[in-house]
Amino acid sequence: MVIYVDADACPVKTEIERVGTRHRLRVVIVSNGGIRPSENPLVETVIVPEGPDEADKWIADRAGSGDVVITGDIPLAAKCVAAGAQVLKHDGEALNAENIGNVLATRDLMADLRAADPFRQGGGRGFTKADRSRFLDALERAVRRAGR
Repeated sequence: MVIYVDADACPVKTEIERVGTRHRLRVVIVSNGGIRPSENPLVETVIVPEGPDEADKWIADRAGSGDVVITGDIPLAAKCVAAGAQVLKHDGEALNAENIGNVLATRDLMADLRAADPFRQGGGRGFTKADRSRFLDALERAVRRAGR
């Protein structure tokens, strides 16, 4: 079992490393750069070439059954779910075969709405302590499920 992390803009890298260390799991942090490598021997930092979706491609090519993937990228999540991996968003929301279709459709709808109204303001809500706590709980459960 490997925990793959789509690390660009990931607010829970420290929590992932802590859970990975507790369970003695390999954690692979993948980014385009700008991430300080961990000194933890269980944590591998992979820097992929610059370019759109290079980190996503790297993870999608490797993640499979028994692995856990942490990402906020919905198309990457869909590929990993199809490969049999467990997928968590940064707030602890699990993405799986039952909900990934709806999540993809919602993402596409919101992209269309933003494109139709370029002056539309707003972004997502801020990342909270509750999100961090929910993520930690979800990651613990995902690691235990993957270990079965």
